[in-house]
Amino acid sequence: MMKNAVVLLSGGLDSATVLAMARAQGFTCYALSVDYGQRHHAELAAAQRVAQMLGAHEQRVINIDLTGFGGSALTDNNIAVPQQPAEGIPLTYVPARNTIMLSLALAWAEVLQAQDIFIGVNAVDYSGYPDCRPAYIEAFERMANLATKAAVEGHPLTVHAPLLYLSKAEIILQGTVLGVDYAQTVSCYQADESGRACGVCDSCRLRSAGFIAAGVADPTDYRAI
Repeated sequence: MMKNAVVLLSGGLDSATVLAMARAQGFTCYALSVDYGQRHHAELAAAQRVAQMLGAHEQRVINIDLTGFGGSALTDNNIAVPQQPAEGIPLTYVPARNTIMLSLALAWAEVLQAQDIFIGVNAVDYSGYPDCRPAYIEAFERMANLATKAAVEGHPLTVHAPLLYLSKAEIILQGTVLGVDYAQTVSCYQADESGRACGVCDSCRLRSAGFIAAGVADPTDYRAI
């Protein structure tokens, strides 16, 4: 009998791969996307395409407007998206974003009687975000199992982060084997309305380098290169 799982699906390369992995493991996947006022709004259209392409049982988009707080180049138009690598936590870090998204996934998982949540965080080719670290995922899982009716009644939840220790190239190779069409994904932090990528932001650089290292043709429409 297939088990339900909630998969956080941004529409980017990593989350598309995670959805494919969850499906390959036999889960009935409920894809959850979040419209938080992100600059790269085109990723939400990509999430819909990816959910259909990879056979998600259902996809929902939840609206949480983080532009009211700002504090990130992705949620505040007065902060430019960096075009050069920088030390420390980058301006594209969105305060509490993964905590908010995992909490929403947790709520839906309880309603679905699902004991599994999948998220595409990565601690190898990541941009320095504190909420992409293994310790954070472990801590959220502990919290979830203290805070939920399901766990208290003997149905603990597992937060799966299958990309945590993979390089971008390894992620691409696994997704390719699982049939992910990366042309349908949008990773760029400042993609235009058509989903065309800038080619210079952190996310574009990591994505491009990943395809090169994997020896896989990059299908991304980069408008700047």
